Amino acid sequence: MLAAPLRVACGRGLGSAASCASGTAVRGPCPGLEPGGPGRLQPARQKGGSETGPNPTDRGKPGTKRHLVTDRQGTPLGLTLSGANRHDSMMLAPTLDAVPTVRNGRGRPRRRRPRRRPNKLHADKAYDHKRCRQECRARSVTPRIARRGVESSQKLGRHRWVVERTFAWLAQFRHLDVRYERRADINIAFTKLACAIICIRQIRRFCP
Repeated sequence: MLAAPLRVACGRGLGSAASCASGTAVRGPCPGLEPGGPGRLQPARQKGGSETGPNPTDRGKPGTKRHLVTDRQGTPLGLTLSGANRHDSMMLAPTLDAVPTVRNGRGRPRRRRPRRRPNKLHADKAYDHKRCRQECRARSVTPRIARRGVESSQKLGRHRWVVERTFAWLAQFRHLDVRYERRADINIAFTKLACAIICIRQIRRFCP
């Protein structure tokens, strides 16, 4: 039973009023919380996540670029991630190194040698640099790179459309349409999961 105010209590012979009558709010410490101290507040982080950069095709907004190596059927073999402002030619060597090793029967795995597929690389004019050709030959890969001013830039060609189709397959995964993760390793993990699904579909298609 709530204690009555002092004037009512005296008229009815009730006891003295409580120290805090009904309807009086008393501010106290919230349960489970403590006053903040020095070093407990986290400052605002820098905008954007790792492996991002100003996108020249989207008004300089932070963006991420994916680099792929596929086979002639469009099956993903190697994947890397970089900022949107990173030139494609700078990521050729890391993307080639992302192709997993291949076992030749029993023994230690090794990377594929010449006369073993894949032994050629078809790329567009963005990779028309002497350095890119040297990086391919250093990995026993024959470069087939389109040259500037020689081949038409209006057509995708007989080979480039294959990797562009793979990018279109990746765009069908809604989670990859917009990057939500600040950490690059989480984003590339989701992208590799999508590539694994594409590989399974390719296996079911060509190996029923």
